[in-house]
Amino acid sequence: MGTKDVKPTRSELIELKKKIKLSQSGHKLLKMKRDGLILEFFEILNKAKGVRNELDDAYDNATEKIGIAEAVEGRMVIKSTALALKDGPEISLESHNIMGVVVPKIEASSVHKPINKRGYGILGTSSYIDETVDSYEILVDKIILAAEIETTMKRLLEDIEKTKRRVNALEFKVIPEMQEAMDFIRFRLDEMERENTFRLKRIKA
Repeated sequence: MGTKDVKPTRSELIELKKKIKLSQSGHKLLKMKRDGLILEFFEILNKAKGVRNELDDAYDNATEKIGIAEAVEGRMVIKSTALALKDGPEISLESHNIMGVVVPKIEASSVHKPINKRGYGILGTSSYIDETVDSYEILVDKIILAAEIETTMKRLLEDIEKTKRRVNALEFKVIPEMQEAMDFIRFRLDEMERENTFRLKRIKA
């Protein structure tokens, strides 16, 4: 808002005062939201670190187990066991709200199943196969959880950045420009009042 575009009138001054008050109130609320989102982000970040470590461990374990099973049983046995497994988990994507930010909630039917519900013959497989299947089911569980947490973090980061930009725009541009315009109007009104007083004195004289 440049002072060239400002009308130096009392009604404009009143309107600017209202706008400044409203902007300051909005600025305060946005700062509270930004700070709240940052706290939420760091809380989820700690959880994400734990899940990421668990995911890495689960991946290493699954890779090790399938390597042993392949060496002992052969690739064909592993492939036929994989084909005999029942359908994978049903995944439904829902959402919930964190301080106005919509984040995903991934619901999945249990991936990690008891041995008798996996769909392949227990008697026809060795403990190496069972351990491999078990380790991969745990891995998939961790992948689903990591996907939910890391997508939530991404959404929160995006909204934190957006909120920070709005806070800075109000604090360093919008409010100072309106205050500058208000000071200009006051100066012009005082100047016009002095001119009127001087003019009246000359008429009286």
